[in-house]
Amino acid sequence: MKVLFRSIVAGLAATVAVGFAYAQSPEKLGTVKQRGVLNCGIGPGLPGFYQTDANGEWVGFDVDICRAIAAAVLNDPKKVTFKPVSAKDRFTVVQTGEVDVLSRTATWTMSRDTSLGLAFAGVVIYDGQGFMVRKKLNVASTKELNGATICTTTGTTTELNLADYFNTLKLKYELVLFEKTDEAISAYSSGRCDAYTTDRNGLAAERLRLPDPEEHIILPEMISKEPLSPAVRQGDFQWFNIVKWTIAALINAEELGVTRANVDEMSKSTNPEVRRLLGVEGDFGKPLGLPADWAARAIKAVGNYGEIFERNLGKDSKLKISRSLNNLWTKGGLMYGLPIR
Repeated sequence: MKVLFRSIVAGLAATVAVGFAYAQSPEKLGTVKQRGVLNCGIGPGLPGFYQTDANGEWVGFDVDICRAIAAAVLNDPKKVTFKPVSAKDRFTVVQTGEVDVLSRTATWTMSRDTSLGLAFAGVVIYDGQGFMVRKKLNVASTKELNGATICTTTGTTTELNLADYFNTLKLKYELVLFEKTDEAISAYSSGRCDAYTTDRNGLAAERLRLPDPEEHIILPEMISKEPLSPAVRQGDFQWFNIVKWTIAALINAEELGVTRANVDEMSKSTNPEVRRLLGVEGDFGKPLGLPADWAARAIKAVGNYGEIFERNLGKDSKLKISRSLNNLWTKGGLMYGLPIR
């Protein structure tokens, strides 16, 4: 019996060891380093989040998240290949390994987290679903949309949210689905739909693309919780940790006053939190398979979380979206940097 018990224990230990070795496999990190470029999945175009500028360069909030990861891993924010994918196909390209990370306004939900083979690395935007309508409809609330025709894209959380919300209020609606956002917006703009629905920050961005933005309003209600997070494929804890802690580093940098412009100067700080963040004290890059200054690289490339937000979505952008829930926890928001120690 003792021999049998020892055999069972040994077998279990071997199984755990194999599982841990697989979970810690540096496969993705090694692949990215050998390739010399990060493959990043984004959307086909959404002002403030992902779009090409006058020079054909990808810019935007989600684009900057990928550039930060590229800087941390490859020491160059330009070593990124951006792959625009539709909402319908965005998770497939992660599952197949076609992209190393998805940074595309994707809502972190339980079903996606547990059933699709995805790992969400951390909330970068707290948002919620809303509605845009024409001013001439004289609608001031979603509760006045009974019988409305509503446009949106397929493959998103909006369909279930709509059903839950309208059924709860016992309101009728007609849903018109499109695979591509451009198609949904075009249908709404042409008058085929009474309303267009997506995340409220997305509404602010899409409104700017309409021929007559001032003729459209975003209704005040937020009917869902939409925590948006980059995603990677499950199974490689090291790569997951790299993405997760890069996000945490950007938030910590804002908390600690470390900016794109003062990274080098702040490395002389006596504040132990700053010193750990910038790799001056301790070596928190080693467990990630990265050099000690991995976070400093990311911050120098794109700035801290606040800089990224304000430049692309906030006061320094055309969207002028308020920080609101996306402010630091010390300022009434939900952004809270995980401690590096």
